[in-house]
Amino acid sequence: MKEIIGNESQERMGMLIKAKDEEMIARIAKRERAPFYIVGETTGDHRLKFHHPAQDISAIDLELNDFFGNPPKTIMNDQTIEVKNKEIQYDVSKIKDYVSDVLKLEAVACKDWLTNKVDRSITGKVARQQCVGMVQLPLSNLGALAIDYRGEKGIATSIGHAPAVALANAEAGSKLAIAESLTNIVWAPIEQNIKGISLSANWMWPCRNSGEDARLYKAVKAVSDFACDLGINIPTGKDSLSMTQKYPDGTSVLSPGTVIISAIGEVSNIKQIITSALEDIPGTEIVYIDFCKSPFHLGGSSFAQVVNALGNEVPEINDHEYFKNTFNTVQKLIEQELILAGHDISAGGLITALLEMMFPNNYIGIDADLSGFDEKDLVRILFSEKPAIIVQIKDAKVKEILKQAGIHFLTIGKVTKKNKLEVKHLTTNLTFNLFETRDIWYETSYLLDVHQSTPELALERYDNYKNQELVYVYPEHFDGSAASLGINPNRKEKSGIRAAIIREKGCNCDRETAYTLWLAGFDVKDVHMTDLISGEENLEDVNMIVFVGGFSNSDVLGSAKGWAGAFLYNPKAKMALDNFFKREDTLSLGICNGCQLMVELGLIYPQQTIRPKMAHNDSHKFESGFVTLNIMPNNSVMLSSLSETRLGIWISHGEGKFILPYAPEEYNIPAKYSYSGYPGNPNGSAFNAAAICSKDGRHLAIMPHPERAIFPWQWAYNYPEHRKHDVTPWMEAFVNAFNWIKNIK
Repeated sequence: MKEIIGNESQERMGMLIKAKDEEMIARIAKRERAPFYIVGETTGDHRLKFHHPAQDISAIDLELNDFFGNPPKTIMNDQTIEVKNKEIQYDVSKIKDYVSDVLKLEAVACKDWLTNKVDRSITGKVARQQCVGMVQLPLSNLGALAIDYRGEKGIATSIGHAPAVALANAEAGSKLAIAESLTNIVWAPIEQNIKGISLSANWMWPCRNSGEDARLYKAVKAVSDFACDLGINIPTGKDSLSMTQKYPDGTSVLSPGTVIISAIGEVSNIKQIITSALEDIPGTEIVYIDFCKSPFHLGGSSFAQVVNALGNEVPEINDHEYFKNTFNTVQKLIEQELILAGHDISAGGLITALLEMMFPNNYIGIDADLSGFDEKDLVRILFSEKPAIIVQIKDAKVKEILKQAGIHFLTIGKVTKKNKLEVKHLTTNLTFNLFETRDIWYETSYLLDVHQSTPELALERYDNYKNQELVYVYPEHFDGSAASLGINPNRKEKSGIRAAIIREKGCNCDRETAYTLWLAGFDVKDVHMTDLISGEENLEDVNMIVFVGGFSNSDVLGSAKGWAGAFLYNPKAKMALDNFFKREDTLSLGICNGCQLMVELGLIYPQQTIRPKMAHNDSHKFESGFVTLNIMPNNSVMLSSLSETRLGIWISHGEGKFILPYAPEEYNIPAKYSYSGYPGNPNGSAFNAAAICSKDGRHLAIMPHPERAIFPWQWAYNYPEHRKHDVTPWMEAFVNAFNWIKNIK
């Protein structure tokens, strides 16, 4: 019983239901093959009781007041200990060396080794993930999800922390954690601006060590006061207050007292979210916006770390009203679409932020003049991580709005096409080459990737990341409007042309695929493998089936192997599938896991003696990325109208490598990865194949996710002129399927 009531498995959930709904939930659970148990009932006697009927014992039998009315009180006694840290010393002549060292720090350096091995497009509602720009570098300030597929409202989130600053000053470091979360989320237009944001505080502190409880108290109070003054709530969080590692020899290692702040807010328009990638518009201005009016202190900064010091003077936020006003003013600029790009300077300082805004683009530069700052120490200007942001603007109206709002700002440069950052400060002139500096920043990711991939592919990724630009070629006939494709996003009537989503336990792309099919005109039905196995569904009334992506049966037998077995070893399911593919009026599509299923079942080339197979990616890891596909001249029902185009699309798989044993002419390959080298070809597929199609063009198996790329806001990088499109060319592929069936009926 202890295991039953104390188990914390995340795969389980509990819910309170009405007694009349038990039969319905049991029926749903059976269809989804999810274990379902009735474990108790409400009694109204204000007692919580866990009873074991066989042994006639109650493991728990307590009054509710024992939980809520009499909470235990924790009393912490401590003393304040004053600590004097090593002062920060530096040589102004070594600025370029310092920049290189800061860019290599794990906290500042490229995170490509981390971000590209998790699914960053799942649900099809991802409006902003980690990577930005034509070379897709992880430099996004925030993440955002659309609330639905209409592409308007959304939810944005960001994080902030400043553990090194908190070591020197617990109050300042904890407030800076809030500040960083806000200067990261500010790039999304938030409903009610700062009032529309909520925070979560995750406290990690080495309590029960002399002086640490006192520091924690000061930190919590500072966070509380700051949040209250900003008008922001912190309704949730987590405490980990035993962050001390003790060793047998008596030594102890204390984790730096830290609060990690997660910010979340409702986005009024996800299409207005600003990224950190500079727009390719020479002559536009770079403006520095100060959020705190404090000096350029270096304590607790990344720069302090590379010179092996902590420092005592740290950035502080004393004027809370000014911070709030600055945040809200920047929000107004974003809502009015007056900001082209923007970045905060919390990780590495101003110099890092300027460089990072250049990195995602191969044809850009900045001429910066920092002589206008009151601070005359260039090291402090470049490396202080005090709360501030930089923005790219082209309308002088921005500066007038900032001035009227009383915001401290300074125009510090202009965008160029020089592929370098040129910094002027009084009599000092520095030049940073875009390509050389970016490689320095990326190197840390490469060195970490060596340990999770292979040395050869990690190096290939390092060599190729900047050379595999996202370049698109749209169909000449495509104008981006939904109306031109005959799409009615407000359709309520049925079309009479039915498509079925076929899914197995673990599939996770069914909803975005169903919406895409519906938008194309289909009436869509949900078919679980349980329905086919039981014989309740036989597919006789549908003309198109889509095997969706995900992780069927957790891929424990290999991708789609278990799913394929559900067809092969269940007569009713196999008969339904066989009968469907015998018909001449049907189409099928397999996406990702569904593609693996179609290959495993031999549905594309059943006549071949040696059939295609899917294998693990050459990198030996899951690959998630936004890549381009070349749509080849083809006879695919879905893709033929997109021939000779080059389109962006999401990939997200661990076993996406096509093994095609015959010569390329033996296969109908309608889509190929645009680059043969890794990671442009993310899995090492033969002939760069991203999809294969049956000889008659009716049955398509594709590893990337077209259903997650039907709207411009879903694309990780988009040309400005295409952002106003209703849909992308991928939507045309699904409309083609609808029209083909409509025409043969």
